[in-house]
Amino acid sequence: MNIEENIQKAKQFIDTNQHDEARMCLLEVLKEEATNKAALIMLGGSYFSMEKYAEAEMVFERLILLEPGIGQFSIGLFNTLWRMNRQEEALEEIKRFLSNADQEVENETIGQYIAIINHIESGNNLDSDTPE
Repeated sequence: MNIEENIQKAKQFIDTNQHDEARMCLLEVLKEEATNKAALIMLGGSYFSMEKYAEAEMVFERLILLEPGIGQFSIGLFNTLWRMNRQEEALEEIKRFLSNADQEVENETIGQYIAIINHIESGNNLDSDTPE
């Protein structure tokens, strides 16, 4: 099996909203290479798009265990927890990320999180404003 080919095939499936087919390609990749970050982020995003939030949460948590300071992984988990109405845990994810992130590399994500915190503190609803 060619891992790169399967990832490209999965990307094409995702682009055409064929998430079940994408998921099957990605799971094949992960059988061969369990820590393939590209496959994991795509799988988490696919689960999120299908509103399978419990599955998405598991994938994003796995990514965070691999690399705790990556903004894309943190945003995925934050959005998933928020959609599951687990706001306290989502806010804890922000704190966890901020304590692990390289401020120079993750400047954009840090800025997004600061905006989210300010938005919440001003009493506004986040439902339509969470970063994707």
